[in-house]
This record gives sequence, C-alpha cells and structure tokens, in this order.
Amino acid sequence: MAAGVCSVTIVNSSRIPTSFTFVAGAAMVALTLSACGSSDTDTATSPTTPSVAEVVTTSVNETTVDETTVAAAECPTTAPAEGGTPEWTLPGDTGSVAVTGATESAAPLVTVEAPFSVAETQVQTLQAGDGPVVADDATVLVCYMGVNGRDGSVFDSTYEQGAPIDFPLGGVVPGFQKAIAGQTVGSTVGVAMTSADGYPDGQPAAGIQPGDSLIFAIKILDATS
Repeated sequence: MAAGVCSVTIVNSSRIPTSFTFVAGAAMVALTLSACGSSDTDTATSPTTPSVAEVVTTSVNETTVDETTVAAAECPTTAPAEGGTPEWTLPGDTGSVAVTGATESAAPLVTVEAPFSVAETQVQTLQAGDGPVVADDATVLVCYMGVNGRDGSVFDSTYEQGAPIDFPLGGVVPGFQKAIAGQTVGSTVGVAMTSADGYPDGQPAAGIQPGDSLIFAIKILDATS
C-alpha cells in the first residue's frame, strides 16, 4: 500500500457492553478500518476483530470500577472537527502522527503520515485531569481508540460504540499500561508504542502485523485500586 496521510474519523455503530472480562479469548469488538493510501480515502467496515483485551493474561484481577459510574459514562461518537492544531505531533523513525484528544462532545482525531513507526514507546498527556493518580495495579474505566501506524487504520475503538470499558491494568498490553499508570483520572493521553509493547506477534484478525507500531488516544474516566 502506498504511503500517504490518513485522517482517522470515528464512525458510530451499535453499542457494546460496558464491561468486559479480560481473559484469553475475550469478547470481540466490531471496528471500522480507514485504509490509508496516497489517494484512497474510502472507509470500509472490517469484520469483527479482537479488542485490546485479546492479548491479556488469563489470571487478572476481576475487580471492576463502580457499576453506576460505568453505566453513566459515555464515549462521544460525534466526529471531531478537522483543521485545528493537534495537541501532540510526533515525528517517528518513519512517518509522523498528529493527535487531538477527545472532548466532552467529540471523539479524538489521529492523523497518520504512513508508515509511522517508533523505536521507543512514547506517552504524551494531551489534557491533564484533576482526579487521583492512577496506580500501576488499578482497574480503570476508559474510552480509547487504537490506530495502526503502518497504514493509519483504526483497529479498535470504544468511540465507535459510544460506551467505555473497564479492566485491570495488569491485564493489557504493556504500552497501554505505560500510557495510563501514573496519569490522573480525567486525563486524555496519547501513546505511540513499539510492536514489543503492543502485539509483537501481530493480530491478523485486526490487521496488525509483527513490527507494527500502534497509536492510542485514551480518556481516563475512573480508576480504583
């Protein structure tokens, strides 16, 4: 696929459950992939593909955040406005990425100059929250979107569904944990992670190949220890 610039726009689809059990063989999430090329800007809906929960441990802490908080929380499905100044622009070893975090009313925007890759995982606080600091072993409630740096495609997104998910940080890929632990509740965070901190063996059903760097835009809604 030819290199190009890809703007990732969130597309609304059916809602998913607001809580997952993060074990091997986790529930599958329907995603929308935006293929990225020099002149191809068409959007296609992917088959059902695994969520970030797919590569978690089989013995995680099943404590969840307060279910009232889960039920009340939402991930905005409205497409973000384009043309503003990104909150984070990161040149990679190849390509670059520009990230604008979600707001109360709009999903995040990630623009990729593909292929994008990094040799070291990097985390950026886009909007600092005023809540408590998230512990390394916390169970968190988040909205997030994952983008493949190789082609700019969205491989996982709660913004498409409009509902957040809760999970223990000890049960997700290392780059996701690095992005959230130590942040404050209410923060919006961007992370560009190496393949080693994401899916080193790839995730074919999600279009992720070994060596792919991934970008996540994450909103931390709540956390409990």
